[in-house]
Amino acid sequence: MAANRRRRPGATWGLIEEPDEAELDECPFCAGREDRTPPETYRVGTGTTWLVRVVPNLYPAFERQEVVIHSPRHVRTFAGLSDEEIAAVALAWEARRDAVGAGYLHASINEGRAAGSSLAHSHSQLVWFDESPPEVAREEGPVPLESELVFAELGAMRAATHPAGRLPYESLIAGEPFELHDALLLVRETVRRLRAAEGPVPWNAWLHPRHVELVPRLTVLAGIELGAGVYVNTVAPEDAVRALRAAEF
Repeated sequence: MAANRRRRPGATWGLIEEPDEAELDECPFCAGREDRTPPETYRVGTGTTWLVRVVPNLYPAFERQEVVIHSPRHVRTFAGLSDEEIAAVALAWEARRDAVGAGYLHASINEGRAAGSSLAHSHSQLVWFDESPPEVAREEGPVPLESELVFAELGAMRAATHPAGRLPYESLIAGEPFELHDALLLVRETVRRLRAAEGPVPWNAWLHPRHVELVPRLTVLAGIELGAGVYVNTVAPEDAVRALRAAEF
C-alpha cells in the first residue's frame, strides 16, 4: 500500500468519456440494429421485443467467444441497467453455460476503453475454455470476506473491498449459497457507489465459480506490476470501504 503514489503526476487513467453523435448514431447493439451483429445464439424476450441478446463476437480472440448485449437501450454503464435487465443478464449467462455441457465458461465485463471495451453500450463477454483457466484452477474453497470491509449486502450475498487488492477499490462479491442474480445486482451497486466516489472510472469484473471480482482501473500497471508481479495499491482497503459506504447514489 502506497497512498502517496496516487498524487504523483500521471498516476491515474482518465474517466470514461462522454458519448458523441457518432457513437449514438452507429452503435450496433441498440434495438432496431439487430442486422449489424452476427445472428444471435440466444435472447431473453419474444418476437421483436428483447431485453438481452447473445451474439458471436465479431472479432474473437478464442475459438468460441460471445457477446451478451445487456439492454436494447443505449445504456453505457452496468450501473444504469434496470432490475429486469440485470435478471435477464443472469439468465443469459446461465443459459449459455448450460447449453454447452463440457468445458469452462468465463464471463466478464469490461467497461471503458482503458478496461478493454471497444463499444460503450453495456455488454459482457463469454469465452469457453476446455478446462478451468489458471486463475480459477489455483483457487481453493470459498472466498472469505472480511466483515469490516463489507459495504453492501443482498440476501446471502455480500460485497467487500479486497483485503489485499491489486488496484484501488478492488472488490469481491460472494456468499453461500452463491446466487448469480443477486451477485450481479451487487455489481451494479458497487459500480454506482464507485461512480459516486470517484466518477465514471473504467473497470473490469469477472465471474468465478464461487464469487465475482471487480477491479476498477484507476491506476496504470507499470514495470513493477507487470515485470515483478508486485502490485502497488494507492488506496488502502479500509479507506476504500469508507468511501464506498459513504457514497450517495
